[in-house]
Amino acid sequence: MTIHQLSIFIENKAGSLVKVLDLFRRFGVQIIASTIPDTAENGIYRVICSEPLRAFEGLKKEGIPVALSDVFALELDDQPGRAADAVEVLSNAGIGLTYMYSFLLRGKGILIFRTDNPEKARETIILSGLNYIAEKDLSIWAGVK
Repeated sequence: MTIHQLSIFIENKAGSLVKVLDLFRRFGVQIIASTIPDTAENGIYRVICSEPLRAFEGLKKEGIPVALSDVFALELDDQPGRAADAVEVLSNAGIGLTYMYSFLLRGKGILIFRTDNPEKARETIILSGLNYIAEKDLSIWAGVK
């Protein structure tokens, strides 16, 4: 029910991001979605990719500070308000979101989020009938071979 996300710690200076992106290219790992918040000195580059464990090990071997975490990925219809509906379900169950980002993939909205109460989130997702993407299905669903 969860997927792996890489959190890569990079300096906010020219060349830092391209170095990480070049490593993904060398590893042959496809980035599916990514985000970097606006920060002054250092950033956390959050990445959903085709082979997170391989990328994690490769980045560590190259001396890049990286963490691997579990996040939830919900599949939403590509219609206005669907993200609000999903977040409302979680909020009504008393689940707070640590962070969230979203993107479109193959005509579907994908909502990625992390919470400090993953067990309650799992239960709520199942009981409410929200569609989720599992780790084993992500690359296939995203069309990555």
